[in-house]
Amino acid sequence: MLEEEYQERRVLPRHLRKPEPAEAPFEYSIRDAQLPDMPAVREIYNYYVANSTVTFDEDAMTLREWKAKFTYLQKLGMPFLVAESPSGQLLGYALVSPWKQKRAYRYTVENSIYLGPASAGKGLGRALLAELIDRSKAAGLKEIIAVIADQGAEASIALHEKFGFEEIGRMGRVGYKFDRWLGTVLLQKSLK
Repeated sequence: MLEEEYQERRVLPRHLRKPEPAEAPFEYSIRDAQLPDMPAVREIYNYYVANSTVTFDEDAMTLREWKAKFTYLQKLGMPFLVAESPSGQLLGYALVSPWKQKRAYRYTVENSIYLGPASAGKGLGRALLAELIDRSKAAGLKEIIAVIADQGAEASIALHEKFGFEEIGRMGRVGYKFDRWLGTVLLQKSLK
């Protein structure tokens, strides 16, 4: 080997290096979900079904199930939002659905927010939750419940707490996924 192959490469001082190209800004718009969005919504959700414990679902949801859910939430007037890139790619979604089926619960909903893996950590979850809260108030809803896995979802708990959700309880060992027991953290926000 040549002597120069043993020597460390010289690194130019920072002020003489070419600047690294700036990362393109993360751009998106938030709008109401539409039926043609359901294939992309399904793909985002099913990624988490297969790869995480943030959902306790173990079986991927079908397109038919997502279309039925969309139609049901539309009929109830429940907010269902999507975020999309300038090129039209769906980056994430947020929705609320009835907390329980009994009529007395009609003003209480449970929220769900899921982001495409490449969209996490860029402020999109915060923007979706803010818009979801505003739309839920406008729809006349009074309480939002968040049911969050007690393992692997610390960022989701912190996000909800920043928006004024308060922990109202925990349930331990209520789900079993990926050969381990999981619990949930329940948080609640009043929209009054």
